[in-house]
Formats: sequence, C-alpha cells, structure tokens
Amino acid sequence: TMSAPKPWTPQEVEDYLSRFRVQELLSEAVNDAVTAKATDPVSHIADFLAKVGSADPLAPEDVPTTPIDGQKPGTSGLRKKTRVFMEGAYLHNFVQATFDTLVAEGVPVAGGTLVVSGDGRFFNKEAIQIILKMAAANGVGRLWVGTDGLLSTPAVSAVVRAREGGFKPFGAFILSASHNPGGIDEDFGIKFNMANGGPAPEKVTEGIFERTKSISSYKICPAFPFIELADVSSRTVSRADGSASVTVEVFDCTADHVAVLKDCFDFAKLKALCGRADFSLVYDSMHGVQGPYAKKIFCDELGLPASCLMNSVPKPDFGGHDSPSHGHADPNLTHAVELVAKMGLDKTGSKISTPTPPPKFGAAADGDADRNMILGDQFFVTPSDSLAVIAANADAIPFFKKNGGLKACARSMPTSCALDRVASARGIEAFEVPTGWKFFGNLMDSGTAAFPKGKTYTPFLCGEESFGTGSNHVREKDGMWAVLAWLQILAEKNADAAKPLVGVSEIVRAHWAEFGRNYYARYDFEGVDKAAATKMMEEMASKAGETGTEYEGGYVLGKLDEFTYNDPVDGSVSAHQGIRYVMTDGSRIVFRLSGTGVDGATVRLYLEKYEAPSGNLDQHAFDVVKPLAAIAMQVSKLSEYTGRTEPTVIT
Repeated sequence: TMSAPKPWTPQEVEDYLSRFRVQELLSEAVNDAVTAKATDPVSHIADFLAKVGSADPLAPEDVPTTPIDGQKPGTSGLRKKTRVFMEGAYLHNFVQATFDTLVAEGVPVAGGTLVVSGDGRFFNKEAIQIILKMAAANGVGRLWVGTDGLLSTPAVSAVVRAREGGFKPFGAFILSASHNPGGIDEDFGIKFNMANGGPAPEKVTEGIFERTKSISSYKICPAFPFIELADVSSRTVSRADGSASVTVEVFDCTADHVAVLKDCFDFAKLKALCGRADFSLVYDSMHGVQGPYAKKIFCDELGLPASCLMNSVPKPDFGGHDSPSHGHADPNLTHAVELVAKMGLDKTGSKISTPTPPPKFGAAADGDADRNMILGDQFFVTPSDSLAVIAANADAIPFFKKNGGLKACARSMPTSCALDRVASARGIEAFEVPTGWKFFGNLMDSGTAAFPKGKTYTPFLCGEESFGTGSNHVREKDGMWAVLAWLQILAEKNADAAKPLVGVSEIVRAHWAEFGRNYYARYDFEGVDKAAATKMMEEMASKAGETGTEYEGGYVLGKLDEFTYNDPVDGSVSAHQGIRYVMTDGSRIVFRLSGTGVDGATVRLYLEKYEAPSGNLDQHAFDVVKPLAAIAMQVSKLSEYTGRTEPTVIT
C-alpha cells in the first residue's frame, strides 16, 4: 500500500504559492473586479485569471474611453471625492492625459524613471497599482515607490532631487488631497511633479486639462504583476520575448528626505536641545503620512521617547469621523484638537488649564506632511509670524549659513506682511506671489540650468499663511523642515545649558518688540455656490482703482486692486489672483476663491492689521481684526451673494 503524501509545512505552502504568483494574481483579479464594478465578480475574476495567467506582462492595450468633465487641476492638482476617482476610467483618463502631455512637451518618458507614491489615504495603494500598469504601457523604464506606497509630498521632491545622486526621474505622481479628509466617502487627489521635484507649471497643467477633453483611449498592461509594497525590494518585469523590461524599486520611504534634512540642520545641536531636562516636545502626525518620518527623526535620530509622538500611525481615513480631528488632518487650532489641548490652548488660541504642565514645544503635520503648525507652552505661532521669525533668525540655520546666507524670501499674497518687515531690515530681497507653491518654483530655480541667466535668489525662504513653509532644499513646502528650523533656532537661543530655557513665546515676543506685530486671521466660507462667489469677486474687481473711501473705525481705503503677478525669472504673468483692499495705515483685507476644495467653492477672507513695536502687542488677533471683518462683509456683499453671515472656520 502507498503511504499518504506528507503534508506541506506552512513555509512550503507559502513558497509554492509565491513561485506561481497565486496570491498576486488573485489580488489583481479581485482589484480589477472591484474597479470595474463587475456585475458577476466571480466570472470576472475567472476571466481575468484566464487572461493574465499566461499573458505577456508588458503587452500594452489601448482601452477605448471618453472624456470626463471637470478634470482641471487646481493649485495642488486634481481633487475629487474618492468614489469619483474609483469610478470607471476617471483615474486612468487623467493619468493618460498626463503622459500624453509630457510626451508632447518633450519630457523623456520612454525608458525614463518615474516616482509613484502618496499619503496613504483610502484608495492610495489601489491607485498606485493602476498607475504602475499604465506607466509600463507608456514605456516607462523604471518605477520608484516608497514602502507601503507612502511618500510625503516634500519627500517626493527630495527623492526626485537627491536619490541616486539626484535628478534621475523625469517626474512623479503624488497621490494626495493634502489636508482634506480621507476615506471612501471623503477626498482623493493626484498631481504631477516635474524633474526639478516641484509641481507642474501652469503650462503643463493646462495641457493636461486640454488633453482630458479630447482623450479617446488609455494605455495599460493588464498582465503587469501586482507589486508588493510592504518591504524594500526590486523586481524586473520582462516581455515574454525579452525585448523590453520594467524595473520596480520599492525603497525606504523615509531615507531620502531624512538625508536631505540632515544636510540642512545640525542634528547634534538638535539632539542636545532635546536632551535638556527642561525641554519637552510633542509632535502630532494626525494619522497622516508623517508618522514614519516623525519616528525616524525624533526617536531614532534625536533620541526622544516614542511617547512624544501623537497619532503617528498612518491611516487611510486619518482617524475617521470618530477621532478628535474627525479625520481632518489639517494642522490648525480647529482640527489638531488633541495637540492644541495638550499645549494648553483652545481653538481660538486662548489659554486653558491642563492637568499637567504643557510641553515646551509642539508641532503638527497635515495628511501629506507639507504643512506645519508651531506651538509653544500655551502659545500659538501664526504661520505668517513663523515665517518671519525664521527669516529673522536665518543665520542660526546651517543650510542658509553654509551657502552664504539667506539671499531672498517670498510669501504668498494673502500671507501677512510680517516677512516684508524683516526683509527690509535685513536687506533681503522679498517677493509677493500668488497662492500655490508652484509660484515659488522659478525663484528657487533661478541660477540653475533651468534659468542660467539673470539673478540668483538662493538660498531662499518662502511660506504661505495656510501653514506652509520651506526653502530651496526641495521644491515643495516641507512641514518637517519648518519644525526643525524652529528647533535649530531654539538650540541657538539656548546654547548655554546652564541658563533658563528660552521658549517659543519668548522668541516671538522678542521678534514683535523689534519688528512690530501683524495681527492676522483668516475666515473660510466653505461650500458656497461657485457661480455666486465668482460674481461677488467680479463685482469687487470692477471697482479696482478706487481710493479714499472712509470706513467705520477710522480706516481709509488706500488701494483696491486685483492682484497680478509678474514672474521676475521667466517673465510669465498670472492675473486674477485675489482682491486686495489696502488701507492707508497698511491694514489689509484680501479675498480669494480657493482652488483646493472638492464641494462647491471656498471664499477665503484674510484680515491684517499692523501694530508698531511701541503699540499694544498682547491683544488677541481675532479681536483686533473684527472691525476689518465687518468692513469686508460690507464691501463684498458676501452675505447677499452666498447667504453666509459667519465663516465656517477661523484660523
């Protein structure tokens, strides 16, 4: 009699399934059925397996499609509800339109290297697999993906600019809707960054949009294998006849960005600061992509305990509606609820009592980690003040110092003028640009191969009132860079460990005592009717040039205009970038329609009043700007146009 075959061990089963790619192919088949919303998923999966089981993995197919309305990228790419991106060929159309536009612009796509990763929100991993299949069909030779499909937005820029010596990829797809909520019923987004690591310029994004309106097919390799993203790996996929191949490299998502940051700052000094008995720190990743980076930097590099990290595990819904932030990974007083309370503040920035003394330093990141919020012990630093303080203390930052000192700086137009006062006092050239990080790009690239003629404006510092800060070390705003810049300034102010700690509030108050204070607030009116909001903006724009109007509170209109930016590097002109009411005392009221929302439109109202060093520097900003808010509601007729009498959020 024959003996029964010996049962396989679990490892033998795993090796067997791996050798024949069984689990990979099943995962691909299930994903394809879900994406197609197959009415008979079992039959769909069976057909898929029959088709790809022995198919050429690099055999491309041209799949017929039709244009989809509304695929116009905003200031930070294309953002829609997640279910929209999951529907039919929505993602496919936009990706193919991007490839087509790049080829038309002469970008070396064929045989080139492409980065594909995102912030970990819902649909991130599935979208990556789709883009890998499409990239292969469009002739891309190498694909770089961060572990678990994760790369923060600034890390993508660092990878493009520094990995393997730098500037190997022709660009990158970033899957993120930034600070917008994540989840199947929330938001998803995609944008393309160029070979310099920065967002695609308007010429390219306009080209992509035009292509989406005429697209008739997209290219994809249906049999391209599912790529495991959990661990560092390299896999080469070849055509059956060996005539072509594509290599997919999965790399440590933190490595390149951390290396770039270590070149910007003195980590030994930062570690010494973090080791002081009277210094404590807490960092909130808000369940976004920053978690792995925070652990690597604060724990592994600076020696802080893991207890200093909050919400450090990336989640596809950023914690969801039941979390304190309600899944809104946006680092501000309203949404970073846990951090703000721990630092002894409420959502207005007012002090509250805490069961234990607050940490000396607190910071947070948004979903894709390009934004930051800085807090001291019961003290909130506005983004505009943060930018100005970094500029005033630029000599403390090695990145600036070793490159000859800070040469120029810039702010988005709605950001307060606090930076301008520092630039004037320090003899630094300053620029005012439209909202959107891409508008800083040419200034950062001045003097490089892209713009070899004309002035060089680097080393360079820039920022936005919307919690974005950065320099020319990458071509995106960089939340971690801003936090480390603050820690470097704190380390410099506290070089003598025998002296009492100089904290965040002391640094900011000293800054106000020297430069004065720009009281500032932003009112967001979210989800308003876009057509009505556009008419409101058009009516205000029609009055450009008016002066002399007197308003309650003694304010007199000095200038009313619609902001137009003339780029000093490439000569391009960007018009219709916001309405500015500038009073004779320098106070400002600014209106802008946001391009980063998903539902309806968001009217952003920015309010600013300057107080000289000799004035009252200890008022609450929200109280100071209330008279300007009343004027703004009057001149805009906002309530009449939108039906809103109160903002959704004040920051």
